[in-house]
Amino acid sequence: MFEGLFQPMHLLLILLIALLIFGPKKLPEIGKGLGDAIRAFRDGIGSDKSKSENPSEESKPAPPKA
Repeated sequence: MFEGLFQPMHLLLILLIALLIFGPKKLPEIGKGLGDAIRAFRDGIGSDKSKSENPSEESKPAPPKA
C-alpha cells in the first residue's frame, strides 16, 4: 500500500508545501522542536528499558549523604 510513498520527489514536494505554509523563518524552529521532541521520546524509552532490565537496582535504598 505504501511502497512508493517516500520517494525523493514526494519528499521534495512535501518540503516545498511546508515552506509555503510556514515560511522560511519558521521552518528551522519547527525542525528544532521536532528534533527535541524525538530526542526526549528516545530518552524516555531508553530509561524505561533500563529500569525493566535492572529491576533490582530500583529496590536498593539510596546511600546516605555525607
